[in-house]
Amino acid sequence: MAKRHEPVVHNAGMFGRMTETKADPITTEVIRHALNSAANQMKRALIRTSFSPIIYEVLDFAVAIYDKEVRLLSQAPSLPMFMGTLSFCINEAVKANGGPETLNPGDALIYNWPFGTGSHPQDMVIIMPVFLNDEELIGYTAIKGHWLDIGAKDPYCTDTTDVFQEGVIFPGVKIYKEGVLNEDIFRMIMANTRVPQMVRGDLDAQITGCRVGVKSLLEVVERFGLETYRAAVDDMFDHGERIVRSYFEKIPDGRYVGKGEMDNNGVTKDRIPFEIALEVKGSDVVLDFSGVPDEQVGPTNSPLPTTISASRVAITMLAGYGEAPHEGHFRALKVITRPGSMFDPLPPAPSFIYGWPGLQAIEVIYNAVANALPKAVPAQSGGCICSVVAWGQREETREPWADGTPLPTGQGAWDGGDGGTMLHIAESATRFTPAEVWEQRNPWIVEQLALASDSVGPGKCRGGPGLNLDIRMTEDTLITTVFERSLNAPWGLLGGKEARPNNCYAQMPDGEVHSIAKSTHFHMPKDSVLQMKTGGGGGYGDPSERPIASVQRDVEDGYMTEAYARKHYPHAFA
Repeated sequence: MAKRHEPVVHNAGMFGRMTETKADPITTEVIRHALNSAANQMKRALIRTSFSPIIYEVLDFAVAIYDKEVRLLSQAPSLPMFMGTLSFCINEAVKANGGPETLNPGDALIYNWPFGTGSHPQDMVIIMPVFLNDEELIGYTAIKGHWLDIGAKDPYCTDTTDVFQEGVIFPGVKIYKEGVLNEDIFRMIMANTRVPQMVRGDLDAQITGCRVGVKSLLEVVERFGLETYRAAVDDMFDHGERIVRSYFEKIPDGRYVGKGEMDNNGVTKDRIPFEIALEVKGSDVVLDFSGVPDEQVGPTNSPLPTTISASRVAITMLAGYGEAPHEGHFRALKVITRPGSMFDPLPPAPSFIYGWPGLQAIEVIYNAVANALPKAVPAQSGGCICSVVAWGQREETREPWADGTPLPTGQGAWDGGDGGTMLHIAESATRFTPAEVWEQRNPWIVEQLALASDSVGPGKCRGGPGLNLDIRMTEDTLITTVFERSLNAPWGLLGGKEARPNNCYAQMPDGEVHSIAKSTHFHMPKDSVLQMKTGGGGGYGDPSERPIASVQRDVEDGYMTEAYARKHYPHAFA
């Protein structure tokens, strides 16, 4: 085990072929699509059987299929930031259970140790081994999904000071043994959640999704034969590696540094600046996190699996050419971390809001790439998923309830055009809950949901607008909010201007307003209003080069007021 503070190099993808046999290209492509279809079948099964809107509406989960060596075969579009962590989850859960030899057909492991999953304990992982003819282990199916509560000090936290405040831990134990539910573990789960009905439904849905994946992978292998299947998988990985390397070869060799800053760590108010270095040599790329600050006393620590995942997301979004990622896409990448740092914390460091450093890391990596190839990346997005989690007891029935959602931000403009409005690329296939579902299930009314005028970053190409979302509480409610980058505006590129940063406010019934960008267990009384303002995207290029017709259309469409346009685009009003 590496010593604290000594840098460690990690391969982001596994190397080497498992077989010397070659498959023909057509068969390889058919098998690649069949594996992607199998993962999508898992996703559909999970959505159709889940109990919580955060699963079936928001899609706050990841589903994937791995081979015996825990190499990523396929994934369904959902939450990319989860996806890059699942190989760690499988390896650590199987190891904790005693190794692959302890597994049998019909087993299912449950695992949520944050330093093995990269996540807070609410992001629960279910893993099933896949046996051919009930004898030979050939792979794994895995689903990581967010449970609304698993016994933390609050259902969602920004102020924890150690991992033991963050939820009940299930360290790779069998929730199913040869197809039979382990009642002891199940009763422990139900005893440690504020919303047992929702958690039970989502657990059953994850089990169902993994079983569908087992069946679908076996169908692929049995259709083509094990030897042909394995050869095609190796060829698929080799092709993915060539695609990514062909992109990196275009970046001049050198070391490029990106800079970012966290607002605070959730416990102390100090800002946290950090740097990530991108080193390019030929088609090999290293992302160096060794110079980041030490692990924080608050929960803005990113465990190693999420740091690796953020690196994978950043790279595959740039260099993957739109293909569904698999193990081959990661082979060109190495990551350096420093154990005991904010991006490689060690137990018992708190890490509940682990994802927010990861989100910033992706933006900082792009900031580094921009130093070499500014046309290759966009300006900064709102840089956050602006999460809100709410819970309480209904007034009439005393029934416990909980819900949560991320929110879209403006995306950065780029060489090819204006930015849009969507969830951060780390959650690019997820959604936020429709207002109709919210109002039907939860004690609140959506009073405003609109694109925010004047939130865009001006430029030759303008950034995308953020959102203004106001929700009035019809019953007393508790909330946790995580809005990062409220102190730093999204940056522009090549003369493009900054956009509006994120922020969140609570307006009390008497009119008093509280700033609650990062707040835990905040009491929203009946008739108070939660005011969420997500950031815009940075601009790209000199604003004076934006066509007059485009400026006029932006004003007509409400992306900016005339006063804002006159300030940043005076040439359009000369």
